[in-house]
Amino acid sequence: MENNVFIFPGQGSQYVGMGKELAYNFSSARRVFEMADEALGRKLSDIIFSGTEDELRLTENTQPAIVAVSIACLEVLREHGLEASAAAGLSLGEYSALISAGSMSVSDALPLVQKRGRYMQEAVPPGVGGMAALLGLERSKVIESCLLASDTGVVEPANYNSPDQIVISGEITAVRRACEIAKGMGAKRAVELPVSVSFHCSLLKSVEPRLARDLEAVDVLTAKMPVVANISADYITSPSQIRTALIFQVSNAVLWQDSMEKLIRDGYNTFIEVGPGKALTGLMKKINPNVWVHQVEDRKSLEKVLSSLDGKEGENFGFGG
Repeated sequence: MENNVFIFPGQGSQYVGMGKELAYNFSSARRVFEMADEALGRKLSDIIFSGTEDELRLTENTQPAIVAVSIACLEVLREHGLEASAAAGLSLGEYSALISAGSMSVSDALPLVQKRGRYMQEAVPPGVGGMAALLGLERSKVIESCLLASDTGVVEPANYNSPDQIVISGEITAVRRACEIAKGMGAKRAVELPVSVSFHCSLLKSVEPRLARDLEAVDVLTAKMPVVANISADYITSPSQIRTALIFQVSNAVLWQDSMEKLIRDGYNTFIEVGPGKALTGLMKKINPNVWVHQVEDRKSLEKVLSSLDGKEGENFGFGG
């Protein structure tokens, strides 16, 4: 277990039907969805398993839904004897990582992220915000393109995802201007993302005091294993560090590439993406193709991971109880 890292996806990884197969096959997963429905006082599981794309895409539904599915996957992994000694999560996924580390309960985290999603949506009126992924452009030039476009509105780097993918965020007119400038600087592509909220930029600064008040009312415990924070790409374990990280990640850039490189430098070599989608697995292959990475979201992917890790026991990949 000493080299295993659980990594948890963020918003954008959702799809209708996610987690349904695990809930059908494993009582540990079913219990998580039952806890989610109870904690929120409504049938979130119905939206996850058989709702509409539009329902699931509402940020205040998306955020608790992704966390619930991720933790259901986590419980199934643990039921099969797989543990980790560090964790990280992309944006919203940081909450799942903290749950995995014992810092926060599912019943506390789900109402919290539901409110987080609502606050984010309220902070940016419809039609104002936007995000775009810039591909194949180095950091310094992405930062420069945002600075040059800032005379048309707020636009900032939001996610440093991999060496060739950085997401920018802000007011849509400024985001589009930054994309034009970035392409002129040599970006291979600039892809506008289908979002209505400008995540991880200063437009969401007003969310932070509201979230801080909610976090004060939640029991946050010392992490039982290191969790790498988005805002610093460094480990957080104490309740005060955790609260600070969760508050300030809302309006600051996610240092995902830096976080993964930190873990790799510290000797972690096995990364398991726990939850819907394969976005983090794809990013890791670009960050460092030499580490082992796989994703678990259903029975087939679970069996593949367990089989692969079982075959690597002699290489200290940490499969066991």
